[in-house]
Amino acid sequence: MKKLLVIMSAVVALTLCSVQQANAQSDNGGLGVRFGGGVDLWGAELSYLTKVDADNRWELDLGVGDVAFIHHNDGKVHHGLFLGFTGSYQWHWNIVSGFNWFVGPAAQVNTIIADSDHSDISLGVGAQIGLEYDFLTDLDVPLQLSLDLRPMAHFYLLNHYRPANDLYRYFGWGVALGVRYIFH
Repeated sequence: MKKLLVIMSAVVALTLCSVQQANAQSDNGGLGVRFGGGVDLWGAELSYLTKVDADNRWELDLGVGDVAFIHHNDGKVHHGLFLGFTGSYQWHWNIVSGFNWFVGPAAQVNTIIADSDHSDISLGVGAQIGLEYDFLTDLDVPLQLSLDLRPMAHFYLLNHYRPANDLYRYFGWGVALGVRYIFH
């Protein structure tokens, strides 16, 4: 589990550094936290935004939380650690000064860690849609608040586990509140 966390952290750090270097001249991205999740996931994500151009951007999120799952051998509900990496490409539109909305495709790589001998991996594809307010625009405060919805279809690779709530076995969603520091 520690090795997986170190590897995921290193991949995210390298990705953030390379994206930041590529956009250093014109980036007005942000770094913060997304709080929330779906019915079975209550956790948080480290969230990074970077602009591609004036109307498009990438959001990269590294999440951790508790998840209830059912092991295929015993059929009982267990709790484990959820780790996930999500990337979404967003089209971004201004509604009024500082108030924006965004939408775009998203993909996830997730793992459930039950104990040192049992884990599972899932891939997710879906979308992200949300609203945000950028305090930098009108108040010159480098803060952004967002509220978004991320519906995702999940594909379990090892099939050792499934979510405890069968309604969310293949399709899940999460509503999250984001708080980010905006680089300027």
